[in-house]
Amino acid sequence: MEDVLRRIDLTTLPAEQELRGLLPRPAVDVAASLAAVTELIDAVRERGADALIEQAERFDHVRPTEIRVGAQALTDALTALDPSVRDALEVAVDRVRIGSRAQVPPSMVAHIAEGAEIELRWQPVDRVGLYVPGGKAVYPSSVVMNVVAAQAAGVCSIAVASPAQADHAGLPHPTILAACALLGVEEVYAMGGAGAIGALAHGVPSIGLAPVDVVTGPGNVFVAAAKRVVAGTVRVDAEAGPTEILVIADDSADAELVAADLVSQAEHDELASAVLVTDSAELADRVDASVARRAAATAAAERVAASLMGEQSAIVLVADLAAAARVSDAYAPEHLEIITRDDDAVLAMVRHAGAIFLGPHTPVSLGDYAAGSNHVLPTGGQARRVAGLGAATFLRAQQVVRYDRAALAEVRREVTALAAAEGLPAHGEAIEARFEEPARRQEVR
Repeated sequence: MEDVLRRIDLTTLPAEQELRGLLPRPAVDVAASLAAVTELIDAVRERGADALIEQAERFDHVRPTEIRVGAQALTDALTALDPSVRDALEVAVDRVRIGSRAQVPPSMVAHIAEGAEIELRWQPVDRVGLYVPGGKAVYPSSVVMNVVAAQAAGVCSIAVASPAQADHAGLPHPTILAACALLGVEEVYAMGGAGAIGALAHGVPSIGLAPVDVVTGPGNVFVAAAKRVVAGTVRVDAEAGPTEILVIADDSADAELVAADLVSQAEHDELASAVLVTDSAELADRVDASVARRAAATAAAERVAASLMGEQSAIVLVADLAAAARVSDAYAPEHLEIITRDDDAVLAMVRHAGAIFLGPHTPVSLGDYAAGSNHVLPTGGQARRVAGLGAATFLRAQQVVRYDRAALAEVRREVTALAAAEGLPAHGEAIEARFEEPARRQEVR
């Protein structure tokens, strides 16, 4: 296989807006799926479990005997789990738990003036719905990323949804069930796609599924569209699309390592994006040759080839590493790797990325499993405005305001003046009432 990755010459960078249009992206249109997804969600709202069963038959090609997974099935899955996989999951859980706990902000008190303070405290939501996809691969790691982050935030009620599997008698994949059991999650549902997102958001009383406050987790374009549909009802995380890796590398990088990382992410999906940004044409040639060998030899060669040869993957040539940082920021990748002579210098020039992996010994696949970071990250340029999944996803900042009489008196005149200016005199009167004699407060104004 030759010239697997197309070349984009950006040695002369255009203006920011034009630059964004030149960068490789998959052809994914969430908006185009909204009408079909809304219909599926409406069916679940109106007909509950019957609609979920029909959707499982239609999309997952199996009729689940029960949508809510029984406790025995969870126990059996954990008992049957390969010990090496269980050990790996336990390591991942421990590391992600440490990383997630570090994301919980401490309460803080701002002292505004003598006798006036505002406490900022963080409260978890009551209940969350966590989605774990099925399909081309099995993702117990996504169970870990979703559940551990919610637990670190202090969420008490957790429901997990994953598609019914024809190969497993209509239950979610047993490794998914085992991961749930390992983490103490007792509420698991065999449901997938847009219907699952709708069920989590609106609830299905007949199967004991109460509505949640937050829905998170990766999925396909229909899951992303469903999140957009229910966003007015629940909080959702980013609309996760096909995975992305962007590597910034100079001529000091090991081409074999760069190629291995590009192929590793291409393995996810035919629409996965694999992008190298480099100021070295020689490195570009070496990486492309290595990618060709590795892509042909890997187990998912057909899927990898489709990803690497698609319009969403490329090698981008730039004049220098400052330009590479500009290209990366315009792209705002889900995963950014930096493999250069001075990784920290390049990092200092980068602002927009879901997660950043520094140096030759920090591949993205480490972050997928056991780095301690979270792998549920924004795609499609959303890293420009939203963060990846973490404990903060399930927390709300809450302000607790406390003033004594003297502190209130200090701003009495200003509050009443602003209230009058806004045509809200009762606001000012609420302030003045606190400085009147008790008998006077009962007088009708």
